[in-house]
Amino acid sequence: MSQQILQVDQAMLETTLDRMVRKSVEETLNAMLDAEADEITGAARYERSGDRKAYRAGHYERDLTVKAGKMSLKVPKLKGAVFESAVIERYRRREESVEEALIDMYLAGVSTRQVDDVSRLLWGDRMPSQTLSDKLKRVYADIDAWRGRPLEQDYPYLFMDGVWHKRCWGGSVENAGILVAIGVGMDGRREVLSVAEGMKEDAESWREFIKGMLARGLKGVRLVTGDRCAGLVAAAGELLPDARYQRCMVHFERNILARVNPGNRDWAADALKAVFSMESRDKALEKAESVARDMESRKLKEAAKCLREGIGETTTYLLDDYPREHRRRIRTNNMIERLNREIRRRTRVVGSFPDGRSALMLVCARVRYVTSDEWSTRRYLDMSRLGETVREANRSSPQGRAKTKVRKISGTTPAQALPGHHRRCREIPITMFGRPRWSGPGRRFR
Repeated sequence: MSQQILQVDQAMLETTLDRMVRKSVEETLNAMLDAEADEITGAARYERSGDRKAYRAGHYERDLTVKAGKMSLKVPKLKGAVFESAVIERYRRREESVEEALIDMYLAGVSTRQVDDVSRLLWGDRMPSQTLSDKLKRVYADIDAWRGRPLEQDYPYLFMDGVWHKRCWGGSVENAGILVAIGVGMDGRREVLSVAEGMKEDAESWREFIKGMLARGLKGVRLVTGDRCAGLVAAAGELLPDARYQRCMVHFERNILARVNPGNRDWAADALKAVFSMESRDKALEKAESVARDMESRKLKEAAKCLREGIGETTTYLLDDYPREHRRRIRTNNMIERLNREIRRRTRVVGSFPDGRSALMLVCARVRYVTSDEWSTRRYLDMSRLGETVREANRSSPQGRAKTKVRKISGTTPAQALPGHHRRCREIPITMFGRPRWSGPGRRFR
């Protein structure tokens, strides 16, 4: 039979079940409160006993918001003793899990007004913005401890950048910076090392920022990656003398392409990709000089000048001191730029901050919220090759050896030796690490 015999009103069923669960939880909590009152007084209600320590004096109602919804509790009042309950804390209006859920919503990017609306929709209780701010003070205490934690291991790679936000200053709204540093430790995992406020990205702000990390135990830095900020370059060179500076390749390419007219932009982008695809620094510099000459022939003098000035610090990752397997991830600042986008998603909701501490605490809370998953637990780089023999490791790595060689077959031409659709190729490629791969008839071997 195709006809429905029984129809169920899903909305009404869910409402009825919610009401039953909320009523059951409310009755259970009230029974637990009565049992605690009996234990404190030493006798049950209306019981005549010589061991009674106190007397009941009625009760007062208190609303409590739990996962099941909003319920009304009858808290006993005593004469001759103070009623202290282990079931519900004094002055608590919400279950701790509900408060944590609301705080997580706020850190995830929901505004305080939206948190209030969601709280009323789910639990039937409000969460005013001032109450939410008071609850966040507990989180801010943990953030202060996190910002001052000691740095115990070596961090060979250090990524630093700043993110801007608006804050009130002297009666007006101005831009202020938050400085962020991410390190890759010897275990190969990423870690946010420091977050601090810097009014400007000048040398003094970066100097104080790096000094704070050094005081907490920062050591073993071999490479600092960042954008072309004069203050950052000067501070890193002064306080981290053993580390080299790597300019972000993506920012460098954007700076050059901004000086190229639209007609030559595609050609310039391909030429820059060819420069950074070189396997050694000397070849990259040689290719960059060739591209600069081509730019001058195309009347792109500003782009050629920018390329010549910045190609040296942008190809630091090609030095033999760094493993080839690390090059793709240490040549750009994309990792910290991705984190900055998550920060802007949260600060954009606020608009402008009343002071610097409120902005700093919210940014730190957002950073910890974003990096609390596998971002910080998954291994980002294999640091086993980063040792004193890194030069030998680069020469012995598959990327450092020739990938193909050509074998001549005596008595036959290469075309005769190849079967079927491979006869269009002129040579027989033989890989050193497995079977040859063909990209199709007549195409180059890859």
